[in-house]
Order: sequence, then structure tokens, then C-alpha cells
Amino acid sequence: MKTYTNTGSKDTRSGFGAGLTELGQTNENVVALCADLIGSLKMDDFKKNHPERFFQVGIAEANMIGMAAGLTIGGKIPFTGTFANFSTGRVYDQIRQSVAYSDKNVKICASHAGLTLGEDGATHQILEDIGLMKMLPGMVVINPCDYNQTKAATIAIADHHGPVYLRFGRPKVANFTPEDQTFEIGKAVHLQSGNDVTIVATGHLVWEALEAAKALHDKGISAEVINIHTIKPLDANAIIESVKKTKCIVTAEEHNHLGGLGESVARVLSQHQPTPQEFVATNDTFGESGTPEQLMEKYGLNAEAIVKACEKVISRK
Repeated sequence: MKTYTNTGSKDTRSGFGAGLTELGQTNENVVALCADLIGSLKMDDFKKNHPERFFQVGIAEANMIGMAAGLTIGGKIPFTGTFANFSTGRVYDQIRQSVAYSDKNVKICASHAGLTLGEDGATHQILEDIGLMKMLPGMVVINPCDYNQTKAATIAIADHHGPVYLRFGRPKVANFTPEDQTFEIGKAVHLQSGNDVTIVATGHLVWEALEAAKALHDKGISAEVINIHTIKPLDANAIIESVKKTKCIVTAEEHNHLGGLGESVARVLSQHQPTPQEFVATNDTFGESGTPEQLMEKYGLNAEAIVKACEKVISRK
């Protein structure tokens, strides 16, 4: 069984900040816009080093999206930054009309996604953003798993022409993917081979999936683990080839089971390889205030929940 080491927990939003800083040095067309959350989005270094390419919009997220769309007309590559709730729900009309419908080269970068912004409470949490964004024609949706992968994804999306939704989080999580990785949009990462069950996970749940695989191994169950960092376009082939071997699958995400990764996987399986599936996700609910650990446990978004889902789906084969 392959093992992964946490080289030091880091927040994925800092991975975004590091990637944006590097882009500022290597791509003069990259510009950044922020809705009064520079520190939270880790955009400080970009602002300091490239003040002429940084726009502090204030608490005016809809205006920020409109400005970003306009900047693309002059050949700029705008990266917008605010919380995921404000990056999507608050400005959905502007994204749909000015960015997606118009196929503008805007990178919508969203921090504090899911439940794990914790004590900020339910009004700042969002568990439906992946669904909102993946339904927009032409929108790429990316949800990396750790600091290193978020940095690599941030750099990679600058070279992709078209709208992108990049989702990341607030808390420090395990940092276990290679520092020098090449990020390929739409290409799943195979982390662990197994024969009894497939676990496909995204974002913060990838590390939990690896921890679950270890617990399952101790029970004599061989789990295959795949990191789905790109939810749209989805790597359907990686999923199909895995379930042909394991005959069952668990999807794991820090998102509502409606509209997220699990539903995208279910669609692929229903069309190409009908397979028993269990979902580790929130069950059509809003969150609440609490520590990230408390919330992930209460809403069943941890390694223990993944283990239970795997045991259940194996019994359905």
C-alpha cells in the first residue's frame, strides 16, 4: 500500500497567494481584483509587487466581475478574489451574463469554500457553489486538495483561455502532493491502487480519503483512491476504468450531495458503467458555526464517514 506524508499542514488559500505571486513575476498580462479581502485571499504580495496591476474594488463583488470581464477585452487575464459565497451566489447573474455567456477569460478565485471556514458561520459558508458553476456552459471548475496543488492550479489556469472557477479553503490541511507537480486541467490523479472499492474525492476530502484507505487496509479492504481536482471537465475515463475493476464507488466532497462531484460521477456511471455508489457530502442542508473539525464530524465529511460509506457500498455489490 502506498503511503503519503503530510509535509506540514498549510492552508490552500496560501497556495493561491503563492501561485498568484509567481504569475505576477512571469506573466505581465495577469491582473488581480479583490473585494476587500486582500489578507484573507493572500493577495498581499501581488499588490505590493504590482500595484499598477491590482484593483481593490471594495465590497462590490458584482462590480468586480464586470470590471474583470472588461479587462479581458484589452488582453488582460484577471484573477478575482473573495469568499466562495460572494464569488458565486452574490454575483451569479454577472458571472452568467458577462463572463460565461460572453466566454470571457476571467479566473474566479474563491476562498473559504465549504464548511471549514468554521466559526464565520452559515451565512458565509457555501455548499452549493460547485453546482452553480459547473452548470454554466464553458466554465471550468477546479477544487484542488492541498497547498502545493492549489499553487500549481493557480499557475496553470492562467494558460487556459476561458472562464475558470478555482475553489479553495481557509483552514490548514495536510500538504502531501509534490511541490514540483505539473497541473493538468481535466486529468484526475491516481493516488492509491485497490481492488475492492473506488474512492474519488475532491478538495479537503482527498486527504481524508487517503486516511480512510489506510483504515480500510487494516480491515482487509483494498481501496483505490483518485483525486478529482477538476470537476468540470471531469476525467470520466479514470472513473470508468477504476470501477470496472472495483465494481463500486464512493464519492467524497465538502459540498452538498446535490449538484456536486458525486452527481457528476453518477451521470458518467449511469451512461457508461452502472455501478453501486455512495455519497459522502452534506445532505441538502446549510452549515452552522463551529470549528472545522466539529463541523466535518457532525456533517459526516471525514475519514470515518468515508470508511462507513465504503463498507456500505461493498455490501451492495
